Parts: sequence; structure tokens; C-alpha cells
Amino acid sequence: MSWRACLELHYSLESERTVARYRHDGPLRVLRSLYPEGDTVCHNVLVHPPGGLVGGDTVETQVSVAPGAHGLVTTPGATRFYRSLGEPARQRVHARLEAGARLEWLPLEALAYNQCQAENRAVFDLAPGAELLGWDITALGLPAADQPFAEGCFTQHLEVPGVWLEQGRIAADDLRLLNSPLGLAGQRCLATLFFIAGTPIERQRRDVALDAVRRVIDAHPLRLSAGATSPHPQVLVLRVLAPLVEPVLELLRPARAAWRQALWQMDAVAPRVWAT
Repeated sequence: MSWRACLELHYSLESERTVARYRHDGPLRVLRSLYPEGDTVCHNVLVHPPGGLVGGDTVETQVSVAPGAHGLVTTPGATRFYRSLGEPARQRVHARLEAGARLEWLPLEALAYNQCQAENRAVFDLAPGAELLGWDITALGLPAADQPFAEGCFTQHLEVPGVWLEQGRIAADDLRLLNSPLGLAGQRCLATLFFIAGTPIERQRRDVALDAVRRVIDAHPLRLSAGATSPHPQVLVLRVLAPLVEPVLELLRPARAAWRQALWQMDAVAPRVWAT
């Protein structure tokens, strides 16, 4: 039996406080709103009680951020795509940011178990003046438990319509992609940290942000498999490959801090759930 879960999450600015309202259908929830850095930023944790997706399951999240509001969304653990008997398991995210809105989209990794058939799709619409800071982390198999990603398929789609589109299909039997130096080079965790603006990023601001995050990369053990660039005037990205998730997060968290400071002049207050 397949499970379907839907969540609508809306952020608005009310009396100088970002307020989150939501409604759900199925097993997808929002924990209570937290304000560890004051009223300006509302932190929320998305919880999926079943703990993972199997073939035929669908999890859909709709996020909207009103002008002037600033929401931060994360998860308490990985999104697990388990073995499928044929049908794909789907996770879909669509976020709409109005003028002057900010969103931090920081879920923990999508974990592709052996023999999964997974689709992971995220689309972000930004009005002029809106800004998004987020990441996407994918882990293939459970290398530390000697459970490799030997069968199955993982499909990824990241999009800002008309601005940025990345999509790919990782098949477990595509050894050239998985192991070639021109592919994943034998690594099993791949991640992208991204900053997207609704209008072109002013050149000096972009250069300051890239310099800041490159200093973080240069000081990290993954410096030889990570890099930052601006593929579009509205987009900054940091990409990294690693054998496991943990070293990737050890890079992405200070990189996120560097961009938060350089681009928004804000300290990088970590969501409370990351400390558990």
C-alpha cells in the first residue's frame, strides 16, 4: 500500500515577526516554530513519521514566503528511499518566494538504498528581490555498513524556472558515471550548496561571497573535490564530492555560515535539531 503525504507551509511577516502557518494531509508534519535568533527568522523542522519512502510513496511540500518574511526549513534526519519492487518513490518540493522574501532550505541528505527507484525534485520560484540559500545532499548506499548502491536508480531535479536547471539520473549499474574521474570518481556522496537571487547579484557582492566560501573550502580536507562558482548572474553554487555524508556536512555548514555573513550580514545560527 502506497502512502501519500502533502504539506503546505506559508511564512508571512506580521508585526515584524515571521510567522509560519501550515496544513497537512498524511504523514508529514511541522514541529512548532522556533526563534533562536529573534523574531526575524522562523525555524521549522519537517518530520515524516514513517521514516522513509518505498515504491509508490509520494511526499509533496509546498512552501510560500511572503514579502519581508524569512523562513528556515530543515529535517531531523535523512530522507530514506528504500528498496522498490518497481514503482518509483517520489519527493517533490515547490517553493515560491515573493519580493523581499528569504528562505533557507536545509534538509539533511536524501539517502538512496540499494534497489531503490527514487525521484527527488525541487523547484524554486523567486520574485525580484527574493533570495534563497539552500543545499541538496545525495548519498548512494550505505558504504559504512557495507551495503553499496549496486542496483536501482536515483533521479534528481533542481530548478529555478528560466534561471537554473540541473537534472540527472544515477543508475547503479552505470559504473562509468559512478567510478570514472569524469563522473563521481568512486565517491558516494554528492552535494550542492546554492544561493539564488530573484535579480542579478551585484558583481562586488558576488565576488565577496565567492571569496568567503573559497576560503572555507581551502581550509577543509575536501578541498580537492570541492569548488564554488557562479554559473548564472543570479546563482552561486558550491559543489562537493565525498565518500560519506559526514565530511560533506562538515564543509557545508561553515560554507553556509560564510554566505549568510557575506550576503546577508547575519550570523549562522544553527537549527537546534542539528545538535541532537
